[in-house]
Amino acid sequence: MLVLRLLNVVAPAYFLCISLVTFVLQIFLFIPSMFRDPSTTPLFSPALLHGALFLFLSANALGNYVLVIQSSPEDLGKGLNLGKGSEVVADWLDGSRSPGSALPSTHFCRLCARATQRHDHHCFFTGNCIGSRNMRNFIMFCLYTSLACLDSLVAGMAYISAALSMSFANPLAFLTLLPHSISQFFSGALLSSEMFVILMLYLWLGIGLACAGFCCHQMLLILRGQTRYQVRKGMVVRARPWRENLQEVFGKRWLLGLLIPVLNVGSDCRRQKEK
Repeated sequence: MLVLRLLNVVAPAYFLCISLVTFVLQIFLFIPSMFRDPSTTPLFSPALLHGALFLFLSANALGNYVLVIQSSPEDLGKGLNLGKGSEVVADWLDGSRSPGSALPSTHFCRLCARATQRHDHHCFFTGNCIGSRNMRNFIMFCLYTSLACLDSLVAGMAYISAALSMSFANPLAFLTLLPHSISQFFSGALLSSEMFVILMLYLWLGIGLACAGFCCHQMLLILRGQTRYQVRKGMVVRARPWRENLQEVFGKRWLLGLLIPVLNVGSDCRRQKEK
């Protein structure tokens, strides 16, 4: 439990550090290098277009990240029809009551010390549980994080291609880039800043693929009307049309949340909470 609590603190700090490094590299290294092309017009230069795209992706990723944290799990016993909250929590803590006995898909998280309605999992990178209140923002966070990493990967490859006068037309060039760069770095033929960018390329690739895969897996569960907690516990869910499952998570005005980071609007679960 101590290791999990430590991970719950270190993981968000790690994510924020990676985000800060990515922002600094984009603003102060990649985008300024694009302005050196004299053949493009200033209004439609790749630097301005890429900068606008990167800021849009970053704002959505960071905005949804903050909303996931702000939309914390339900307080103990409040609004969940759990009876006396302190007694239920005591039963959960000593193991005398199963987590889903008070309300289907309700789970008490020891790390958050709170109960989550439609609990999916505990996300260490946000330090929060993912449930009915923040599922939509969590999916948007994963989506825009993967897109921001892909954007940074493409910009970084363009920068390295120009700095080292190499081409990535051959797919094997990216696979052999790291070992070749390490040998050049220790021989003194490669600058430390260029080596750092090369390392970040592989980090962006790994984070982008992980977020994209997790987002696709989460969307598949939503279409089936399930959560990861239900799958792990073997709970049987009532079959419903996939449109109703999507609307429950994303709401009727889903396009608004797709373009800007906002709280879940128009969803059934939120309307039930307000009642």
